[in-house]
Amino acid sequence: MHHTVRVWDAPTRFFHWALVACVLGLFITSQIGGAAMQWHFRMGYSVLALLLFRLAWGFWGGYWSRFASFVRGPSVIFFYLRGRADAVASVGHNPMGALSVLAMLAFLLLQVGSGLLSDDEISAAGPLTRHVSSALVSVATFYHKNIGKLVLLSLVALHFSAIIFYTFGRHDNLVQAMITGDKRLNFPAPASDDSARRRLLALTILGICGAMVAVTVTWLQA
Repeated sequence: MHHTVRVWDAPTRFFHWALVACVLGLFITSQIGGAAMQWHFRMGYSVLALLLFRLAWGFWGGYWSRFASFVRGPSVIFFYLRGRADAVASVGHNPMGALSVLAMLAFLLLQVGSGLLSDDEISAAGPLTRHVSSALVSVATFYHKNIGKLVLLSLVALHFSAIIFYTFGRHDNLVQAMITGDKRLNFPAPASDDSARRRLLALTILGICGAMVAVTVTWLQA
Protein backbone atom coordinates (compact mmCIF):
# COMPACT_ATOMS: atom_id res chain seq x y z
CA MET A 1 0.00 0.00 0.00
CA HIS A 2 1.36 3.44 -0.96
CA HIS A 3 1.03 6.55 1.20
CA THR A 4 1.36 10.07 -0.21
CA VAL A 5 2.84 12.21 2.55
CA ARG A 6 3.43 15.96 2.57
CA VAL A 7 7.06 16.06 3.62
CA TRP A 8 8.24 19.52 2.58
CA ASP A 9 5.91 22.39 3.38
CA ALA A 10 5.65 25.36 1.00
CA PRO A 11 7.87 27.68 3.10
CA THR A 12 10.67 25.10 3.13
CA ARG A 13 10.39 24.63 -0.63
CA PHE A 14 10.42 28.40 -1.17
CA PHE A 15 13.52 28.70 1.01
CA HIS A 16 15.28 25.95 -0.92
CA TRP A 17 14.69 27.31 -4.41
CA ALA A 18 15.20 30.96 -3.40
CA LEU A 19 18.53 29.95 -1.86
CA VAL A 20 19.50 28.08 -5.05
CA ALA A 21 18.72 31.17 -7.15
CA CYS A 22 20.63 33.50 -4.82
CA VAL A 23 23.72 31.28 -4.57
CA LEU A 24 23.82 30.93 -8.35
CA GLY A 25 23.46 34.70 -8.68
CA LEU A 26 26.22 35.27 -6.13
CA PHE A 27 28.61 33.05 -8.04
CA ILE A 28 27.84 34.73 -11.37
CA THR A 29 28.18 38.28 -10.02
CA SER A 30 31.43 37.40 -8.24
CA GLN A 31 32.87 36.31 -11.58
CA ILE A 32 31.69 39.46 -13.39
CA GLY A 33 32.79 41.98 -10.75
CA GLY A 34 32.51 45.71 -11.30
CA ALA A 35 28.98 47.11 -11.18
CA ALA A 36 27.62 43.59 -10.69
CA MET A 37 29.02 43.64 -7.15
CA GLN A 38 26.11 45.81 -6.05
CA TRP A 39 23.81 42.92 -6.95
CA HIS A 40 26.28 40.56 -5.30
CA PHE A 41 25.78 42.38 -2.01
CA ARG A 42 22.00 42.53 -2.41
CA MET A 43 21.82 38.80 -3.00
CA GLY A 44 24.17 38.26 -0.05
CA TYR A 45 21.76 40.18 2.19
CA SER A 46 18.91 38.07 0.78
CA VAL A 47 20.80 34.89 1.63
CA LEU A 48 21.33 36.13 5.18
CA ALA A 49 17.58 36.79 5.56
CA LEU A 50 16.81 33.34 4.14
CA LEU A 51 19.27 31.67 6.50
CA LEU A 52 17.80 33.45 9.52
CA PHE A 53 14.36 32.33 8.38
CA ARG A 54 15.53 28.71 7.99
CA LEU A 55 17.03 28.71 11.47
CA ALA A 56 13.71 29.90 12.88
CA TRP A 57 11.76 27.48 10.70
CA GLY A 58 13.91 24.69 12.08
CA PHE A 59 11.99 25.14 15.32
CA TRP A 60 8.55 26.30 14.15
CA GLY A 61 8.26 24.75 10.68
CA GLY A 62 6.53 21.63 9.42
CA TYR A 63 7.37 18.30 11.03
CA TRP A 64 10.14 17.26 8.63
CA SER A 65 11.63 20.77 8.46
CA ARG A 66 12.31 20.90 12.18
CA PHE A 67 15.84 20.19 13.37
CA ALA A 68 14.40 17.77 15.91
CA SER A 69 13.20 15.51 13.08
CA PHE A 70 16.54 15.09 11.32
CA VAL A 71 19.46 16.11 13.55
CA ARG A 72 20.67 12.81 14.95
CA GLY A 73 23.46 11.54 17.16
CA PRO A 74 26.51 9.47 16.13
CA SER A 75 24.81 6.14 16.88
CA VAL A 76 21.98 6.84 14.42
CA ILE A 77 24.50 7.79 11.72
CA PHE A 78 26.46 4.60 12.45
CA PHE A 79 23.37 2.39 12.09
CA TYR A 80 22.39 4.24 8.90
CA LEU A 81 25.79 3.54 7.35
CA ARG A 82 25.38 -0.10 8.35
CA GLY A 83 22.03 -0.20 6.55
CA ARG A 84 20.03 -0.55 9.76
CA ALA A 85 18.37 2.87 9.85
CA ASP A 86 14.73 3.45 10.77
CA ALA A 87 12.91 4.07 7.46
CA VAL A 88 10.47 6.54 9.00
CA ALA A 89 13.30 8.62 10.46
CA SER A 90 14.75 9.08 6.97
CA VAL A 91 11.57 10.28 5.27
CA GLY A 92 12.86 13.86 5.36
CA HIS A 93 16.63 14.20 5.56
CA ASN A 94 18.42 10.94 6.22
CA PRO A 95 21.29 11.09 8.79
CA MET A 96 23.96 11.82 6.16
CA GLY A 97 21.73 14.32 4.38
CA ALA A 98 21.18 16.05 7.71
CA LEU A 99 24.94 16.52 8.10
CA SER A 100 25.08 17.98 4.60
CA VAL A 101 22.26 20.42 5.40
CA LEU A 102 23.90 21.56 8.63
CA ALA A 103 27.26 21.99 6.88
CA MET A 104 25.64 24.00 4.09
CA LEU A 105 23.85 26.30 6.54
CA ALA A 106 26.99 26.79 8.64
CA PHE A 107 29.30 27.58 5.74
CA LEU A 108 26.75 29.84 4.06
CA LEU A 109 26.55 31.83 7.30
CA LEU A 110 30.35 32.00 7.38
CA GLN A 111 30.45 33.09 3.76
CA VAL A 112 27.87 35.82 4.26
CA GLY A 113 29.54 36.93 7.49
CA SER A 114 32.96 37.13 5.85
CA GLY A 115 31.39 38.99 2.93
CA LEU A 116 30.12 41.67 5.29
CA LEU A 117 33.73 42.13 6.40
CA SER A 118 35.37 41.92 2.96
CA ASP A 119 36.92 44.66 0.84
CA ASP A 120 38.14 44.08 -2.73
CA GLU A 121 39.99 47.44 -2.57
CA ILE A 122 38.49 48.38 -5.94
CA SER A 123 34.80 49.15 -5.84
CA ALA A 124 33.10 47.02 -3.18
CA ALA A 125 33.39 46.82 0.60
CA GLY A 126 31.15 45.13 3.12
CA PRO A 127 29.18 47.28 5.56
CA LEU A 128 31.16 45.98 8.53
CA THR A 129 34.61 46.92 7.18
CA ARG A 130 34.54 50.43 8.67
CA HIS A 131 33.80 49.06 12.13
CA VAL A 132 36.66 46.54 12.47
CA SER A 133 40.43 46.46 12.11
CA SER A 134 42.16 46.23 8.72
CA ALA A 135 43.75 42.95 9.81
CA LEU A 136 40.34 41.35 10.34
CA VAL A 137 39.13 42.71 7.00
CA SER A 138 42.16 41.17 5.30
CA VAL A 139 41.54 37.76 6.88
CA ALA A 140 37.82 37.86 6.10
CA THR A 141 38.46 38.89 2.50
CA PHE A 142 40.95 36.06 1.98
CA TYR A 143 38.54 33.52 3.45
CA HIS A 144 35.59 34.84 1.45
CA LYS A 145 37.39 34.87 -1.91
CA ASN A 146 39.39 31.67 -1.51
CA ILE A 147 38.54 29.21 1.24
CA GLY A 148 34.82 29.79 1.76
CA LYS A 149 34.07 29.88 -1.95
CA LEU A 150 35.81 26.56 -2.58
CA VAL A 151 34.15 24.90 0.42
CA LEU A 152 30.69 25.95 -0.78
CA LEU A 153 31.38 24.80 -4.34
CA SER A 154 32.46 21.44 -2.92
CA LEU A 155 29.30 21.16 -0.83
CA VAL A 156 27.15 22.04 -3.86
CA ALA A 157 28.95 19.39 -5.93
CA LEU A 158 28.39 16.85 -3.14
CA HIS A 159 24.72 17.83 -3.01
CA PHE A 160 24.29 17.29 -6.75
CA SER A 161 26.09 13.95 -6.54
CA ALA A 162 23.75 12.81 -3.77
CA ILE A 163 20.70 13.83 -5.82
CA ILE A 164 21.93 11.84 -8.82
CA PHE A 165 22.74 8.82 -6.64
CA TYR A 166 19.34 8.78 -4.92
CA THR A 167 17.44 9.43 -8.15
CA PHE A 168 19.07 6.70 -10.22
CA GLY A 169 20.57 4.42 -7.57
CA ARG A 170 17.73 4.28 -5.07
CA HIS A 171 14.83 5.54 -7.22
CA ASP A 172 14.11 8.35 -4.77
CA ASN A 173 13.49 11.57 -6.71
CA LEU A 174 14.58 14.22 -4.24
CA VAL A 175 14.08 17.08 -6.70
CA GLN A 176 10.47 16.15 -7.41
CA ALA A 177 9.73 15.97 -3.69
CA MET A 178 11.22 19.44 -3.20
CA ILE A 179 8.97 20.76 -6.00
CA THR A 180 5.67 19.13 -5.06
CA GLY A 181 6.35 18.69 -1.35
CA ASP A 182 5.08 15.10 -1.40
CA LYS A 183 6.66 11.66 -1.25
CA ARG A 184 5.09 8.29 -2.02
CA LEU A 185 6.02 5.85 0.71
CA ASN A 186 5.43 2.16 1.33
CA PHE A 187 4.69 2.86 5.00
CA PRO A 188 2.74 5.48 6.98
CA ALA A 189 4.64 8.51 8.24
CA PRO A 190 3.80 11.85 9.89
CA ALA A 191 2.91 14.65 7.48
CA SER A 192 4.12 18.23 7.74
CA ASP A 193 1.51 20.87 8.48
CA ASP A 194 1.29 22.93 5.28
CA SER A 195 -1.89 24.83 6.05
CA ALA A 196 -2.59 28.46 5.13
CA ARG A 197 -2.08 29.41 8.77
CA ARG A 198 1.40 27.89 8.80
CA ARG A 199 2.28 29.61 5.53
CA LEU A 200 1.17 32.94 6.98
CA LEU A 201 3.39 32.30 10.01
CA ALA A 202 6.31 31.59 7.67
CA LEU A 203 5.66 34.76 5.69
CA THR A 204 5.62 36.76 8.92
CA ILE A 205 8.91 35.22 10.09
CA LEU A 206 10.53 35.82 6.70
CA GLY A 207 9.35 39.44 6.75
CA ILE A 208 10.83 39.95 10.21
CA CYS A 209 14.14 38.39 9.14
CA GLY A 210 14.27 40.53 6.00
CA ALA A 211 13.48 43.68 7.98
CA MET A 212 16.17 42.86 10.55
CA VAL A 213 18.81 42.47 7.83
CA ALA A 214 17.70 45.62 5.99
CA VAL A 215 17.66 47.77 9.14
CA THR A 216 21.03 46.44 10.34
CA VAL A 217 22.74 46.99 6.97
CA THR A 218 21.28 50.49 6.67
CA TRP A 219 22.47 51.33 10.19
CA LEU A 220 25.98 50.00 9.50
CA GLN A 221 26.24 52.04 6.30
CA ALA A 222 24.96 55.25 7.90
